[in-house]
Order: sequence, then structure tokens, then C-alpha cells
Amino acid sequence: MQKESASRPFRCLLYTMFCVILLVSPITVFIFGFNVSYPHSIFATNSNISLPHGQRALPDSLRSEISHLQIQLGFLLEQLHNESSESKAITKFSEQVLHIAISLDKIAVGLSESNNNSPSANDELSRVDEDLSDPEEGEAEEQFMSGNVFKSGEIRSYISPKPNTLVGKKNFLGVEALTPSIGLSCAKMASNLDRFMSYKVHSTCPDDWQVAQKLIVNGCDPLPRRRCFTKSPPHYTKPVPANVSLWTQPSDANILWNNYKCKDYSCLVSKETADRRGFFKCSSCFNISQRGWDVPTNESVSAEFTIDEVLSLKPGEIRIGLDYSPTTGTFAAFMREKNVTIASSTLNLGAPFNEVIALRGLPLYTSIGSRLPFFDNTLDIIHSTLFLDGWIGIELLQFVLFDWDRVLRPKGLLWIDRFFCHKEDMKLYLEEFNRLGYKPLLWRVVPKNDKLGDELFFSAVLEKPIRG
Repeated sequence: MQKESASRPFRCLLYTMFCVILLVSPITVFIFGFNVSYPHSIFATNSNISLPHGQRALPDSLRSEISHLQIQLGFLLEQLHNESSESKAITKFSEQVLHIAISLDKIAVGLSESNNNSPSANDELSRVDEDLSDPEEGEAEEQFMSGNVFKSGEIRSYISPKPNTLVGKKNFLGVEALTPSIGLSCAKMASNLDRFMSYKVHSTCPDDWQVAQKLIVNGCDPLPRRRCFTKSPPHYTKPVPANVSLWTQPSDANILWNNYKCKDYSCLVSKETADRRGFFKCSSCFNISQRGWDVPTNESVSAEFTIDEVLSLKPGEIRIGLDYSPTTGTFAAFMREKNVTIASSTLNLGAPFNEVIALRGLPLYTSIGSRLPFFDNTLDIIHSTLFLDGWIGIELLQFVLFDWDRVLRPKGLLWIDRFFCHKEDMKLYLEEFNRLGYKPLLWRVVPKNDKLGDELFFSAVLEKPIRG
């Protein structure tokens, strides 16, 4: 009886606080959302709800917050009936009340903003308003956090937190909701991202990889996922066997040519089209019969090492790696013949680089500004040629090199292949490579003779140290 009597003041206090919270919720909605029409059900996921003229539907993120709030209250009511320890109950109660208070704040702010920034109807077709002008940089970054910088309903839907099925319960990742990620620079390119996210849901995606690549190169990376089906070449033919595909010219039917100046593979390799192919970096890449890295060269005039020469430094140890170059997969093809699996990382620099790699091996579509999608200390070798040259600033080079260092395993190999720059700049770049503290296994600096004679080639194979 004493225990029952002692618990009554606590229960009265708890129920009183609940009454206050339940009262605050509708008042908050009324004050901040006086001209906002709430959907028929807070759990409704169908966005095609008709509303009277002049009324606005709540954004998905606000519906989610309100749903989360009401379910939390349900949990608390159940705990009040089942909890036997008053002190434990009060502790749990205070923690969850805090969550509810935070949710109420989010609802208040969101409803207030919705009065001033009415989102477009979230129908099955994501639309972009006629005004595609991007906001100023400072304004863009401020609006980015709330999603107000974007006009597309689909991008707003994508970036909103996605609660677990059991709201308030953590999943195996230890979070109650997943927040899809996009690059911070996306806010500075809002009109382009709105364009990228303008499509009909469950329909065919636009053939717009050029828009996607423009976003990636300018730092809008990662891009948001899309809810549409990738367009395929209409007459796609099955790939040839793996051992044959390495050195077989891909079929024209397996490439979408719409966004390229060349409309067939012969255009990519013909000398007659050299001045109108639409690309210049790695101009001979599409001639996949051209050999390389297999013939020993004169050390005094060539900066090129052979694959056998490099692999002999670590017999049997090189299994997986990365080629970070403008490439069509030729280096990876050579390495595959040596039982080494190489992922080839490049962009489509005016030609179907990634499509051709895919028909020969494993493409990795990343920008120079992107963090490599590998875990720490995993790769046996990283190879890079004709990509990071004298155009790159020291600070960017440092970030790239340290990312390479992150994914290379201890005693792994970094193969810098024909890095070139002006003679007066070479010392500066070599200092950056030396700062890694790697052991030089092969090292060569020779003149680059195909230009004005004021440039140098630098090649090296460096071994990553074991760091405690």
C-alpha cells in the first residue's frame, strides 16, 4: 500500500506533463500553420491528395516528424502502464520528452517556413520552376540544410530523413533514420540538380549523364539516387566471353552514342576524324590493339616501366588494385592477363570511356575530387598515368595522395606513371611525393620531347611503409 501511495504523485505528475504536451502539439500546429492543410492521415504516403484551392500540403519531412511525435507518445503511454520502477520510468520519460520537444521545434520551424516557401505539389512528375537562377553562395549553403534551395519535389523527397519501419527504434546501423547524402556543392548548382532530378517516377530516366558529370566534376558528389529506369541501347547484344573481350573492339550496338560527337567506334580510332572526335585526353585509348607496358624501354629516354618489371618487385603479392587514369581499360586488361584485378577510374571525357571499360573490365565512375569508395588499407597497387599532371594544384594533389595512401595496404605499391610538368615545377611536385615517406623502388625523370622541350616526365614505383 505504501508503494502504491508513493507512486501516485509520480503518476499524477507524468499524466499532467502528458496533458501539457498533447495540448501544445495542436496549438503549435494551429499557430504556425494557420493556412496549412494537414493531410487526411499522417501515415499516408500517397502524395496525390487533392486539396481545396489555396491550401497547401505539408511536406513529407513534416508529416514524418508529426508521425514520429505521435508514435513516441504511444510508447510513453504504454510504458506508464507497464513500468514497475518509478525512478527508471522517470528517466526514460524525461529522455523521450526531450525527443518530443525537439520534434515540436522542428515542426514549428518547418510550418513557419512552409507559409513563406510553398513547395510545389509532390505529384509523380518532379518539376523544375521556370526560374532556374541559383542563389548566392552564402544563401545557398544556409538554405541547403533545410532543402529550400531546391525546387524539384523529387530532390526534396530524397534528402529528407527516412525513418525505420519501427519509428523510434534503431536499426542494425545504430540509427533511427537514414539520411540520404548529396554533396555540399549541390546547393551551388541547384538548378542543374533540379534538372537532373526532373523525371517521371517509375519511368525511363533521361539520357543525361552529361548533366550528372557536370555536377560531379563541380563537387556535387555524391549525386542523389533516382527512381527511374536507366535507358539502354535499343539493340544491345550480349558481351563476348571475358578472355576474348579484353582485346576485341566493342560492338557499336552496345553503346548509347547520343551525347557524343562520334556516332560509332570507327570514328573514335580513325585518323581522319582526329580533329572532330570530341576528346583529346588519351587520344589513342580507343585503339585497344595498341600495346603498352610490355616492351622494355631505354631508361635514358623513356619514363615507362613494364608491368612485369613492377610485378617482379612483389612476386605473388599483387592481387587487386586501381587504375586512376583516362583509360578504356587497357592497363586493367594487361593486369588481368597477369591474374591481377584492376578497377579503372575515369570520367567520360567527350567519349564513351566508361562504356568501353565495362565491355572489357570493371569501370569506376569517379571524379578527381571524390573520395575513393574503398575501405582503408585494402588495395595492393594504385596506378596513375596522364591524369594528375602539371595542371593540378599542390593542395588538391595532397588530398589525392593522402586518399591513395588511405586505401593502399601496408607495403602496397603506388605506381606514378609518366607524370609531367614544366621543368621549373618538377622539384615542387617531387617534394610532395617524397613527403609520403614511401620507399622508392623504381624512380626515373627524363625529358618530355614531344612538345617545346621545357617539360619533364616523372615515373616511380613507391612502397607504402607500415605505420604503427
